Amino acid sequence: MAIVLDHTIVPAKDKLASAEFFAEIFGLTVKPGRGYFAQVQINQSLTFDFADEPKPQSHHYAFHISEAQFEAIFGRVKAKGLSYGSEPFNHTNGQIYTRRGGRGFYFEDPNRHLL
Repeated sequence: MAIVLDHTIVPAKDKLASAEFFAEIFGLTVKPGRGYFAQVQINQSLTFDFADEPKPQSHHYAFHISEAQFEAIFGRVKAKGLSYGSEPFNHTNGQIYTRRGGRGFYFEDPNRHLL
């Protein structure tokens, strides 16, 4: 059996607000319930479990998505007026990059996680 990532913890100043931001940008939904985590189902096997952390450290989360998903996510990032860029250490240059047969960009969420 292949190893499959089941979930990852995403530290956030406000777990629900952060989960809602992420879900909105990526066209997903926050799972209902009021447990310790605010969960967003990423795909069939993976959830992002947002947890309250008073001083969250920045993390980097990267995804492969379809061209249609790219257009939708990129459109929502631009509509929110979020800065984006073509490099992890230059993620505010207003450019996208191409590699591995697709396009990509970086932007920060409200907790300074690089997506």
